[in-house]
Amino acid sequence: MLETPALALPPLTLPRAVLFDWDNTLITNWRCVHAATNAALEAFGMPVWTLEESYTRVRQSLRDAFPALFGDGWERARDIFYAHFETHHLDYLDPLAGAGQLLEALSARGVYVGVVSNKTGRFLRTEARALGWDRWCGALVGAGDAEADKPHPAPVHLALQPAGLAPGPDVWFVGDADVDMEVAHRTGCVPLMVGATPHGEGALSIYPPHRRFAGCDELCTLVDGL
Repeated sequence: MLETPALALPPLTLPRAVLFDWDNTLITNWRCVHAATNAALEAFGMPVWTLEESYTRVRQSLRDAFPALFGDGWERARDIFYAHFETHHLDYLDPLAGAGQLLEALSARGVYVGVVSNKTGRFLRTEARALGWDRWCGALVGAGDAEADKPHPAPVHLALQPAGLAPGPDVWFVGDADVDMEVAHRTGCVPLMVGATPHGEGALSIYPPHRRFAGCDELCTLVDGL
């Protein structure tokens, strides 16, 4: 059981660092995640998911989710997913409104920026390079890069390591899902939510966000005023 430190929620002032989730926080390529998941399901003779089902069910990293979904065949399912995703993921890569401007605004103010995602690390870094956003990010930590994946604290510590920072109330964690709010609470960072959680409001009852924003463009407006 992971320990959950007490979290003091200060008023929002310019932080020393901001860590972001990736999918549905800064970018979207859910159509590709959906198609790759269905390729694996179909290969195993299992019912395929609708796009809405994919959006609500996909929250853990693949190494955490696929053993429960595919049992002993999860590694073959993983290979099918990765082959499909690697072929197509850049075709469906869409930045969300205000995301690039937000990263640039934070970097211009000397705020350290990192990403902690449950997307496989090599795909995450390929997508960041394709967008040119890697120039603003001190670390891009994906699934498999740390000893465990989000909501475990390990990837948060890894993402802050290049800046020599420890997680705490001077670090924001920005994401769209309950696992993002959970890892923020578990590491003592300030949990900020963008958009609407795909997993229902009940998922936020234990680890609620400190503030909510409609999207990155609204959060960018706040940063510009700090």
